[in-house]
Amino acid sequence: MPKVEIRDLEELRKAIGREVAVSDWLPVTQERIDLFAEATGDRQWIHVDPARARAESPFGDTVAHGFLTLSLLPRLAADTLFLPETKLVVNYGLNRVRFPSPVRSGQRIRAHFSPAAVEDVPGGAQLTWTVTIEAEGNEKPACVAETVSRRYAATSGGKR
Repeated sequence: MPKVEIRDLEELRKAIGREVAVSDWLPVTQERIDLFAEATGDRQWIHVDPARARAESPFGDTVAHGFLTLSLLPRLAADTLFLPETKLVVNYGLNRVRFPSPVRSGQRIRAHFSPAAVEDVPGGAQLTWTVTIEAEGNEKPACVAETVSRRYAATSGGKR
């Protein structure tokens, strides 16, 4: 899917409350789950032991960590949205996060992006997004999050 280009913050303000983009599907492999488990130290069997998960888990297979699903948001956003040139973007936090359904190993996920607020801050803007991550084949979303980032004004020679 081509990136959705948002020309300026005024365009984004006009889109508040409406879905503006949907990412491509991204596979969540067992290798990705294992690497996340290693990086975070969360090696609970439901994530990293396929044989045990098939035998004992109510999900019938290993599942991704909720925080792995959440951590893929920057990747999904970067692959999907093209925002105005900026000097620096920082993650400012989250207002709300829920994981209504699991992401099973091997499932694909994609994100739906809706701007919720655009506020001026010294030197830039604070963007709040409502993001819903669906796991292919699941009735309920895998993750619903309200993310907050700050974008600081570009200087000459800055990159998008």
